[in-house]
Parts: sequence; structure tokens; C-alpha cells
Amino acid sequence: MGKVWKFGHDIDTDIILPARYLNKSTPEHLAAHCMEDAGTSFAQDVKTGDVMVGGKNFGCGSSREHAPIAIKVCGIQVVIAESFARIFYRNAINIGLPIMECPEAAAGISQGDEVEVDVATGIIENRTTNMKYQANSFPPFMQDLIRAGGLIPYIEGRNKNA
Repeated sequence: MGKVWKFGHDIDTDIILPARYLNKSTPEHLAAHCMEDAGTSFAQDVKTGDVMVGGKNFGCGSSREHAPIAIKVCGIQVVIAESFARIFYRNAINIGLPIMECPEAAAGISQGDEVEVDVATGIIENRTTNMKYQANSFPPFMQDLIRAGGLIPYIEGRNKNA
């Protein structure tokens, strides 16, 4: 269960991680500046297990994978949005960041709510309001990929077991 950090529509990768911080690519450096231009103290106050919620077209903009890396390293367990930009969606899966499209949850969850998410089943439960939402769950191979921590660790694990 985690606290919700809610953002609006069209949150682009430059809001998630401003380009001026791409001079260093360590995950910790990226996380320290996550959502800095959104006018929040997100990077300083986010806790491991918290949940990010967005509106339509979350992750639009440039195709850099630094944005989902910054979100993941901050400790966000899952991003829920009404919809995701296609390249952000793929980059998030590739680095092992669970994301869920669920317009009803994105609309019904508020900043600061306590939310429990079961990525395997797609069930999102807002413990603050006692509302439940159903997102589409990932197919088993994608759940394995996310559990492994992303595409590269997933492939490395498969090669070791071959």
C-alpha cells in the first residue's frame, strides 16, 4: 500500500525528468530530480511503495528511458494513468516499472489517498475511499519481465536457465 502522487494530463518526459539533468545518468541522480518542474517536493518526499497517478497521455514527449528510470528509482511501485504515450509505456516495461491504464482509477483517486495495487490481477483498491477498480493485467510473460526488473535482467535470467 502506498500514498498517491497525482499529476494531470499530458505529463511529458521533460516534466518527469528535466533535460538539464541528463548530464549524469546514474539512477540516483535522475531520481533526485524526478518531477522537479511539476512544482512539488516529490523527489524529496516520495517513499518506497508510493503510487503515481496521471491523466491522459502520461509520458508523452521525448523517447528517453531516463524518465521511467527516475520514477522507479524514487520508489514508485506502479504508475496508474488514464492513458500512456506509446514510447513511455514500452520504456517503462523494459526497465521493469509496472504501469496500468485505468481511466476510472485515474479519475477516482486523489492526491494523498492510500492505494493498494495488485499488478498480477489488475485490481486497484483505494483504501481511503474503499473504491475498487479493475485495470487490465499484464500477460504472464510481461509479469515475469517486470518481476525480473526489466528486459535485460529477464533475458539474462532466461539465458542462465537455458
